[in-house]
Amino acid sequence: MEKILKVYVYEDGDHPIAHDGPCKDIYSIEGRFLHEIEHGDGRFRTNDPNEAHVYFLPLSVAWMVKYLYTPLSYNHSPLRQFVSDYVRLISTKYPFWNRTHGADHFMLACHDWGPSTSKGNPFLYNTSIRVLCNANTSEGFKPQKDVSLPEIHLLGGEVSSKLLSPQKDYNTPRRHLAFFAGGAHGPIRPKLFQYWKNRGDNDNGNGNGNDNDIRVYEYLPKDLDYYSFMLNSKFCLCPSGYEVASPRIVESIYAECVPVILSNNYVLPFSDVLQWDAFSIKVDISDIPRLKEILSAIPEDEYLRLKKGVMAVRRHFTLNQPVKRFDVFHMILHSIWLRRLNIPVR
Repeated sequence: MEKILKVYVYEDGDHPIAHDGPCKDIYSIEGRFLHEIEHGDGRFRTNDPNEAHVYFLPLSVAWMVKYLYTPLSYNHSPLRQFVSDYVRLISTKYPFWNRTHGADHFMLACHDWGPSTSKGNPFLYNTSIRVLCNANTSEGFKPQKDVSLPEIHLLGGEVSSKLLSPQKDYNTPRRHLAFFAGGAHGPIRPKLFQYWKNRGDNDNGNGNGNDNDIRVYEYLPKDLDYYSFMLNSKFCLCPSGYEVASPRIVESIYAECVPVILSNNYVLPFSDVLQWDAFSIKVDISDIPRLKEILSAIPEDEYLRLKKGVMAVRRHFTLNQPVKRFDVFHMILHSIWLRRLNIPVR
């Protein structure tokens, strides 16, 4: 892929909805990918559409929501209309879309409404490669042609300094069995809170509680530090919210805290090449009442194997400037490349 893949980025479309995207907070991967593919070292980009393997629609769904959506209207039609108009423009101006009905074209969106917005054109929704954080198979995500995009929360545009060097001593024991703090939105988290919210022994975050407990907070008290809990927990609970993706999965990997996936119908990022069972635990939603029993029963050597796996895959979820081989930018392109290999072009 590194020697062959060429991406053509359509120049059509005006800022900020095209050729721009958020580089901070929860949808940061949208902007970071857009800026890298358009303004990076140019290794994978071509200005000659005839030599391209894939064609990128440089639209930001997050910015569509910001500039086109009427708050509280719950009306996605303006977003879909924008996508419809954009595809109509490039399909009439250029010959490439019509050769495959868009199968060798891709869009990228981390906003929850990415899948809905892609319905603005039926071929974009059903045929094109959609690179989505909201990789929910029950809502039309197709792993054979679509790509699951990791959700990376960059508060202020950067990874927390606490997560850059998580633990110097690999063998240092972590004080807590498992940790989660977050809002009660979606169908899964209320069940987690029902059984585990504030169930742990009193602890000020400095290790004064039970060494083998589950710390679950709906909102973490202001005198406690979120990342400190992740860095001092063996397992980090990653329940879906309104949508399947959770930035806690990547945060857990950064913190070298074994992710515990609590989700239904979620296609995990880069699962074409990464063996998630080598660095994470999948727990069925029906087993939430048994979380402590399940996690406590994992032998120490198995936990250390999982932690070693987390440390090994960290580089695949890392945003670098400039980009580096095997980092998240390359992993996204590789996932697109794998889907492009099976597309015949007339």
